[in-house]
Amino acid sequence: MAKVYIVNKGAHDHSDAERFGTLEYLSEGSINRYSTNSMFREFYPKLLESGPEDYILPTGLTIMSNIACAIFACLHRRLNLLIYKASRTGGPGRYVQRSMIFRLEGKEGEKDDS
Repeated sequence: MAKVYIVNKGAHDHSDAERFGTLEYLSEGSINRYSTNSMFREFYPKLLESGPEDYILPTGLTIMSNIACAIFACLHRRLNLLIYKASRTGGPGRYVQRSMIFRLEGKEGEKDDS
């Protein structure tokens, strides 16, 4: 079964995202927005357990989601996102899936070693 990596465990209820896979939290609570190396060191070992079918659910600080997405994309050459879309009518929101597959060419003269 796929996993949903939630960037930060906060007060929001993400239980509806369980439809897409088992929920895994990359971090919990307050994190210093300038401690980017600490974020990487916390997220990387957890995301090593991820597979190309898993998702990132962006939450918390934007920089945290940026780092989590960069790690996932480097590991799998793709990025699967679950993005929460609030309802315009006041009802429950929903999750929107977005996936990108990366087949990037380097700049002229650069070699992709993968």
